[in-house]
Amino acid sequence: MPIRLLPDLLISQIAAGEVVERPASVLKEVLENALDAGSQAIQIQLEEGGVKLIRVSDDGCGIPKEELPLALTRHATSKIASLEDLERVATLGFRGEALASVAAVARLTLTSRAAGAGHAWKLAAHGSGEAEPAALAAGTVVEMRDLYYNTPARRKFLKSEGTEFAHCADAVKRVALAHPGVAFSLSHNGRVSLSLPKADLAGRVGAILGQDFLAECRRVEAAINGLSIVGYAAQPAWSRPGRDAQYVFVNGRFVRDKLLAHALREAYQDMLHGSRHPGYALFIEIDPAAVDVNVHPAKTEVRFRDGRAVHQFVYHAVHKALSQVISDPSREVQTASPGLASLGGNTGAASGPVHADSGYGQRPPAVPAWNPPRQGSLGVAEPSASSYLAFAAAARQGAGPASAFPGGGSFAPAAAADAPGQEAPPLGYALAQLHGIYVLAQNARGLILVDMHAAHERILYEKLKTAYDSKAVPTQALLIPAVFSASAHEVAAVEEHGATMAELGFELAPLGPNELALRSVPQLLAGGDPANLARSLLAELMEHGASQVSTARRNELLATLACHGAVRARRLLTVPEMNALLRQMEETERADQCNHGRPTWTELSLADLDKLFLRGQ
Repeated sequence: MPIRLLPDLLISQIAAGEVVERPASVLKEVLENALDAGSQAIQIQLEEGGVKLIRVSDDGCGIPKEELPLALTRHATSKIASLEDLERVATLGFRGEALASVAAVARLTLTSRAAGAGHAWKLAAHGSGEAEPAALAAGTVVEMRDLYYNTPARRKFLKSEGTEFAHCADAVKRVALAHPGVAFSLSHNGRVSLSLPKADLAGRVGAILGQDFLAECRRVEAAINGLSIVGYAAQPAWSRPGRDAQYVFVNGRFVRDKLLAHALREAYQDMLHGSRHPGYALFIEIDPAAVDVNVHPAKTEVRFRDGRAVHQFVYHAVHKALSQVISDPSREVQTASPGLASLGGNTGAASGPVHADSGYGQRPPAVPAWNPPRQGSLGVAEPSASSYLAFAAAARQGAGPASAFPGGGSFAPAAAADAPGQEAPPLGYALAQLHGIYVLAQNARGLILVDMHAAHERILYEKLKTAYDSKAVPTQALLIPAVFSASAHEVAAVEEHGATMAELGFELAPLGPNELALRSVPQLLAGGDPANLARSLLAELMEHGASQVSTARRNELLATLACHGAVRARRLLTVPEMNALLRQMEETERADQCNHGRPTWTELSLADLDKLFLRGQ
């Protein structure tokens, strides 16, 4: 066939294949145009999932009569005029092909009234080509009917009405998240499904992602050298089975970028449970000249001039927000306590946040003088009389208990803060131990429940990472070497990975063809089963090796050691030991969850307890 020019309609239909994937694609493009026009309120009406009708009405600046035909012409735009404009584009739309592409595969009508015009004008894409007078108070109405009516083969690829509407609703939510100062209304088949009044960022995030998200998130805010990020990152306990709660915006534009996705995965490393996915709504602002948005017609992909710098900036900003310790007063003030939901089986919100406005500045409750029940009635561990009296005396004197917590680590003294005006610790003071698994504590707000193994595991893990990074893992020699049987592969692994094991604080040597002797262990893990710890380490090294160990691989190795070295369930603790654990949790980064992503503690406020017992009702 000879080379020839394609007809304009076919060119537009080819372009529509990239721009108009489904009704949601049309809706996104039209909403972006409305926002570029300075709209403050946008109404969206859909029928049959957007296939039969998409009508978007805005109150923006409008389009003059003489420019209406240009608005429906390919590569006609008011956003850019030169290559310099393209390289610094700051508007959401700029390609000048969206309306023309839509008009090539649907029946499109444009009605607009420019500021100062006596009345509105209406132009149909497939009409006479002449604008007609119309009634409209202000702004623009874009109406699209019968998507793919002239390309039936393409229409067959569309999904059910419910699925297409869900995609349209997602498109509206993404646009609305980035523009909280604009009101949005969405109706489907005559029924209003979404109404978003003007709000601040927190209000809009809460309206779209839910108040439970706000109650379980950390505020992210950082800026450096013309690059800034603001938004909210959910704590790992609010994780989801899918990526439906992940929103990242660059200069107000929703993007799906592999570089940013990787930075966020790294920020949540060793904090998520299983294959769960985090939730976040993050807004990045960068010099338009430093990012290329002209990568794909859909404009959801971007390229950064300095990708590494952006990656590190986003990673550190989110990682810092998630790593705040429990006792940090800068932690985000939350709006609700998830305690009841957690106990009710809602796995999406299993750990309670610290409430910065919880009245900790008030005089904390005195150390309770209680007599715990005997072991066996409620499974509560009874501390020795001497240890409890020592704790109570120390509390009355304003100096908390000090204890070398069994199973690893020397815990700092816990200040009782009994003096007037002193703040009580966020996790309060221990009351008892339940079934050798949970620590019950009382703070100024109510009741704290702590999974002692999960909490101690996170503490050990963070200490091991710090020690390993500083190349100074303190070791403790065993008075009597632990000798255990081993396979030939394990003996060979000791000879091969001896240097790596020494860096981790393990001195292990063969005694024979089927025996190993452990002479020293990391001081942090001195309370654990030495043979079990050594076997776990050997299994990791045999499976993954030790040469050129990545940070992620190293963290998995240290996490395994922390899990095996942490205090085990059914281990009975004294009250000073429980308080020492609480104080260490308050000073440990990411102590809200263990390194497997399980929550370590939750809170039941007095209001939650009142609801359980119907007090005041």
